[in-house]
Amino acid sequence: MSDEERQHIERVPGVRRARLTPVAGTTAEPHVREERRAGTEGDHGPNDERMLREVPPHY
Repeated sequence: MSDEERQHIERVPGVRRARLTPVAGTTAEPHVREERRAGTEGDHGPNDERMLREVPPHY
C-alpha cells in the first residue's frame, strides 16, 4: 500500500476530533451491522438464548 492510498490525519482548528482524509474506492457511510437476536434466522450459537435471558448479578 503506497503512501497515497492511506488515510491521513487532518487537524481541524476549534474541533476536538481530527478528520481522516478519504481513500479512493471508499465511502463515508458507516457500515451497519444487522442486529441478530436469539430465535431469529442467521448465525447464532447454542448459548445465545440463555445469555440473553440472564441478568448480571449487579442488576
